[in-house]
Amino acid sequence: MSFGSVRVRPSSTSPCPCGGGEFGRCCGPILDGEAAPSAERLMRSRYTAYVVGDLAHLVRSWHPRTRPDDLDLDDGTEWEGLTVDDAQEEADTAVVAFRAEWRRGGEREVLSERSRFVRRAGRWVYLDGDVN
Repeated sequence: MSFGSVRVRPSSTSPCPCGGGEFGRCCGPILDGEAAPSAERLMRSRYTAYVVGDLAHLVRSWHPRTRPDDLDLDDGTEWEGLTVDDAQEEADTAVVAFRAEWRRGGEREVLSERSRFVRRAGRWVYLDGDVN
């Protein structure tokens, strides 16, 4: 599976690619291994990981039962924006609906997905999703 372009990691005071504030107070700590406080924050950090090319975070935050054996980052995709449409969280399960805009070779696309998350060993992980 191939996703996203590899880029330079933002400075801690730069805007976070997910749109949630400063990188150092938003997705930066989660990419560094801090547990996400909610499934929505994990989803935002996964989007940011695609933007900055953090393959290790994508692997670490994907449930091992559903994670692809081969995951790499595609240099031809540029992620351009994230909109969270809905987030519903229970004790150990959650669903986050989002739209992510991307461009490849001059063509703009939108990925619309309802992602499912579960809490595993006290940490949120991405389970799977339905692409609309």
